[in-house]
Amino acid sequence: MLKVAVIMGSDSDLGVVSDAIKTLKEFGVPTQARVISAHRTPAEAAQFATSARENGFGVVIAAAGKAAHLAGVLAAYTTLPVIGLPIKSSTLDGLDSLLSTVQMPSGVPVATVAIDGAKNAALLAVQILAVSDEALAQKLDAYKAEMRAGVAEKDKKLQKEVNDI
Repeated sequence: MLKVAVIMGSDSDLGVVSDAIKTLKEFGVPTQARVISAHRTPAEAAQFATSARENGFGVVIAAAGKAAHLAGVLAAYTTLPVIGLPIKSSTLDGLDSLLSTVQMPSGVPVATVAIDGAKNAALLAVQILAVSDEALAQKLDAYKAEMRAGVAEKDKKLQKEVNDI
């Protein structure tokens, strides 16, 4: 199975990014997490992205806050799918991170999830890998069935509460 890289611009992003790592592990997807800065270690970012495919990665998740250029820099150096994970920052509540991640020039796509949307970043990575991995696709089907069952149970409980009013 191909691996998913979870790259953080700073180790302070781990509190958010850990949800992505946990979700990937729950699906049995091999994961490697790294701290690589688009601004402080640009050569390392380029080297990682350039060699990611040959190193067994199928998707890259790039988490960054403030001037969140990490996903774009990595996407510039690879043809693998890159998922940008904007991290909420202290200055603009993550809007700066979101806009820096989502506003990519033509030819350098970055899929972008919500601010601090680590779980969805992982689920999107799993969905991408599941296109060519039937076992992973079946795990996703089971996951969605569990979600449907959970919503049905909540609806049933709500209906009882409403009827008791």
